[in-house]
Amino acid sequence: MYIELRHLRTIRAIHQAGGLARAADVLNMTQSALSHQVAGLEDQAGMELFVRRSKPMKLSAAGIRMLRAADRILPEIDAMEEEFRNLRSGKTGRLHIAIECHACFDWLFPVLELFRHAWPEVDVDIRAGLAFDALPALNREEVDLVISSNPLPLPGITFNPLFDYHPTFLAAAANPLAAKDMIEAADFRDQTLITYPVTRDKLDVFTELLTPAKVEPRAQRTAELTAVILMLVGSNRGVAVLPDWVLRDVKSSADYVTRPLGPGVITKRLYAATREEDAARPFMAHFLKLGRSEPVKLQRG
Repeated sequence: MYIELRHLRTIRAIHQAGGLARAADVLNMTQSALSHQVAGLEDQAGMELFVRRSKPMKLSAAGIRMLRAADRILPEIDAMEEEFRNLRSGKTGRLHIAIECHACFDWLFPVLELFRHAWPEVDVDIRAGLAFDALPALNREEVDLVISSNPLPLPGITFNPLFDYHPTFLAAAANPLAAKDMIEAADFRDQTLITYPVTRDKLDVFTELLTPAKVEPRAQRTAELTAVILMLVGSNRGVAVLPDWVLRDVKSSADYVTRPLGPGVITKRLYAATREEDAARPFMAHFLKLGRSEPVKLQRG
């Protein structure tokens, strides 16, 4: 037996209208064409689907079973068609984000709070890209956007610039380095450096300062949370280098000092990597716009 969606819609329309004439109007077809369709369907089923002697027309036992199938299947089809219409119009979609920096949560959550109000139908999720290879996952369509400060030439991937930031030195006010106006690589030789638990190629203090100068800190200690790093530094258990947007609240605290890294000013750029065909989608374009404007407010305090 070959059942098409139009057959299910026909059964439902006749049942709701109570007759062929009214059902034909609902389905925008002639009564003759509708009768022919019902006759063909009954031939396939090998039994009558309607009790024609009754007014209004009633479903037979076989027709009731087909109506149950229609009531179950057609709403799912209608919902899927609506989802496809929304996808084509850009109203809905998926935004699964992978992050290659712990500190990005500080500005990402305010951005997503604004985003969800503008795009409530977009499915948003966050994955810590430090636990897996985020950019290959982007190519495999496992995630839709990767926050990274290390752009790579990858086919099919666009690195959309978000904003520039300065990796900034942080120490307790009691630390001897608080007396310096600028911190250089050699200053770390006598310090315990507190970092996030990631490889050195993902830490600005190493990629931009220590590794090129071939300098090792006296010791390195890791902490998962930014708040813990701030607590340890405030207790003079070590020093840290963090993005400037993280330090907006501690700059006014008497417990801390912040200093630029030198001898030249170090500037890094943060990117949102997307698949080329996704960057222009309306909700993605809005997220990128928010990602360029909102973090700057945090940098300015």
